[in-house]
Amino acid sequence: MHVVVVGCGRVGSGLAVSLTREGHSVAIIDRNPRAFRRLPDEWPGQRVHGSGFDRDHLDQAGARRADALAAVSSGDNSNILTVRIARETYGIAHVVARIYDPRRAEIYQRLGIPTVATVTWTIDQVRRRLAPESVAAEWADATGKLTLVERALPDAWAGRRLGDLGVTGRITVLAVTRAGQPRLDAAELIGQEGDLLHVAVMDGSLDELDRRCGGGPASNVPDAEAPR
Repeated sequence: MHVVVVGCGRVGSGLAVSLTREGHSVAIIDRNPRAFRRLPDEWPGQRVHGSGFDRDHLDQAGARRADALAAVSSGDNSNILTVRIARETYGIAHVVARIYDPRRAEIYQRLGIPTVATVTWTIDQVRRRLAPESVAAEWADATGKLTLVERALPDAWAGRRLGDLGVTGRITVLAVTRAGQPRLDAAELIGQEGDLLHVAVMDGSLDELDRRCGGGPASNVPDAEAPR
């Protein structure tokens, strides 16, 4: 696919390089021509000196045929404006804006504008590594009512069927990372020490997840052997 990247900082240049390595065509836009020095000399993509919300520059970058656009410059307002133009003027379906202010990112997310809040993402990444047993939201839908959290398997659930940790309509164990390998058959697996659970939780059910992780009812102990 053809991707337009707006902003050739560390994130934009790294994104552009990785996308071309995957075989995509990429055009990157930046108002500072010196920023392109972050790209390898042999980088095969297109460099456009200009603004991400200037239609002439977007046209030059191939926005009319683009399948995706990422606005990852250092300006929140510029990134949001760029994404809105990409959607409303060029009809680009897959867009994302990098936002530094997490409060504004949440507002835009609820308005249906995909955003990545740099500060929030970094804090969550650090927290998950410092305290993997704590609840840390990895993803939330636009309404904020559904979140995906990571939880280290509690000791009380080793030897129990992971699917029994869930509650219909409120908590679902979607996947498990075991010995560094992700698995999607989590609901049928017996918990093992070191498992990392990926759990979908509806709004208001995190406390219930905490209670169940604390041990859960005796009826949750599996009666039959399940895949390991």
